[in-house]
Order: sequence, then C-alpha cells, then structure tokens
Amino acid sequence: MVLISEKDVRDVLQKFQDPESGRSVTTMNQVHGLEVCEDRISVRLGLTTWAAPVWSQTRAELENTLKSAFPQAKVNVETETHERKPEKLGEIGLTAKSVIAVGAGKGGVGKSSVSAYLALGLARAGCKVGLMDADVYGPSVPHLLGCNEKPYMIDNRIQPIEVSRLKIMSMGLLIPQGEAVIWRGPMLNTALTQFLRDTEWGDLDYLIIDMPPGTGDIAISLSQLIPLTGAVVVCTPQDVALLDAVKAVKMFEKVNIDVLGMVENMSFFICSNCQARHDIFSSGGAEKCAKELRIPFLGEIPLIPELRAKADDGLIAASFENEQARPYLETISANLVQGLVTSRRKEPPLPNLTILK
Repeated sequence: MVLISEKDVRDVLQKFQDPESGRSVTTMNQVHGLEVCEDRISVRLGLTTWAAPVWSQTRAELENTLKSAFPQAKVNVETETHERKPEKLGEIGLTAKSVIAVGAGKGGVGKSSVSAYLALGLARAGCKVGLMDADVYGPSVPHLLGCNEKPYMIDNRIQPIEVSRLKIMSMGLLIPQGEAVIWRGPMLNTALTQFLRDTEWGDLDYLIIDMPPGTGDIAISLSQLIPLTGAVVVCTPQDVALLDAVKAVKMFEKVNIDVLGMVENMSFFICSNCQARHDIFSSGGAEKCAKELRIPFLGEIPLIPELRAKADDGLIAASFENEQARPYLETISANLVQGLVTSRRKEPPLPNLTILK
C-alpha cells in the first residue's frame, strides 16, 4: 500500500479553484480541515453562500480531482460556509457581490415573474439575495410576493421589507395600490439612486433588479451608478417577441453591460388531462436566438396553470412546491451561477501578494 502524504494532497488542493473568486482554495484559506491517514483523505472545504447553488457540484469536482490524483485513496469531502464580505460598489456604497439586471425588449413576457423566480431560486439555495423593483410605472414585485408592508426609516436609511428569504424594495410599497406614477426621466433616476444608495440592503450575494420593459434610459443610469455584473433577458418563443429580445440584448451591450443569458418564458403547455405538450407560442425560439447571439441560454419556464394562479394570489414563492415546475425554476438560477463561475475561472487568477517586513 502506497502511503499518501499531506503535502501531496495540499499540492493538488493548491490547483483547485474556488467557484466565486476563481483563485486557489488554499490561497483563499478555504480548506478548513484536512486529514490524511494512510489511504484516506478527508477534506472540509469552505464555500461562500454566493456559490450556494453549485456547492454539490463543487464538492463532487473536488472528490473526483482527488480520486484521479490518488486512485488508491478513499476520499471524503464535506462543505461548510466560508465567510467573505462583499466590497462596496462605487460611490453608492451598496455591498453586493453580484448585481444582475433582468430586462425585456417589451412588456407582457413575464419579466417580473422571472426576476422573482431567479431571486427565490438563489435564496432557496442558500444565497443572500435582494430584489429591487425598478419598474416604477408598473411595479409588480410586491403583488407577486404578497407583500403590502410599508418600508420604514432607521437613521435615515430605508429598511427593505423581508419576505420569502428576500429583501425587497419597490415603488409599489410606497404608493397606494392602483395609483399611477407620472414621472419624467430625471425623477425616475433619482428614485433609482435612492433605492440603491439609501436602502439598508446589508451584505448581499446577489441583488436582482427587475427592469422596466423596453430600452429606456434606466439601463444607462444603472450602468453609471454601479458596476453591474450583467443582465438577463426574458422573452417568449414567438418571432415578434424574439425581435424585441434582440433589441434588449443590443441595448445592454451598447451600455457595456454583459448579457449573462436568456430565459424563455411561457415555453410550452402540458395538458393536465392528456399530459401532451402543446407549443402554443412556437418552440425553441429563445434557445436558437441565444445561440445566434452567442449568449448562454439559461432555461425555459413552461405554462403551468398553477404558476399563474400562485403569481396572481401573491404566492409566487410557493411555485417551487410544484413538482412539475420546480426543476425548470431551479435550473435558471443554477445555470446563471454556473455561467458566472465558468467566466471567473477563465479569467487570469489574481497574483499572490508577498508582504515584505
């Protein structure tokens, strides 16, 4: 029997990348425990809540890496939380690791619902998530989440409402239900700035921003206020919706916001009686469009009557309890994070610093 040395194991761990930073897990002090006993290797790996949707995958990757390096070994990898504080973003002072805008080229494609699904999927996985409703003219987030509680101030800071593991802020929480917001562009930008700067978001892994429909100036304002991680574009399968989705993609690109992927909503309908699939609005259009634009396709969300009912009743968080819908809803958030992980691992790692005494 060939004995395994701790040094050899640490040499392998040195090359294994943290999914959030793309740097070595040993460099980032994320190996919380290591035991090497003859032919047994046990590792306690610390991972951040930002990477929560890919914890299981990362654990499996490390197990496979160690088994490949030491075929004779019995390998056990356990994961636990590793704390890493987010940095403040620009002059706004927002502390969030990733800020993601969700947009669409037109209204009526379910953009707000997809924003909520993304935020809820991340939160359910274990991430710290905020959801900001920037659709000032038609704020839907409070209704979708069944929230009518009014925000309040502490030390001149707006306290976001917490519901379904999310911190949320929306104009819909500040104005009477049914009242219209009649503002010009500068007033919208002021409200957006206040939502970002004056809200006590706390330390977030992700801030999801539900954008107004179309290609207005909100995207330009956001790109100037904070360094956005990127954007997700929502569309439906039919050609007319895809044309508008392409415009949204081009708009984000023009203001230097990376497009992280496309989600196809209302993809198909499965009859509850015959269980047959019906492609009411055509089929596969968004995936084909994403491929042509060379952006990731994050997944599809089918037309399921219960999802519509949950959204109408302010119970959209309960959509994840639907066994038919859950795989689709969880896939879009998991694919979003996986795309971010992949891009970070492709970037050149930051150099290790040596502090001279």
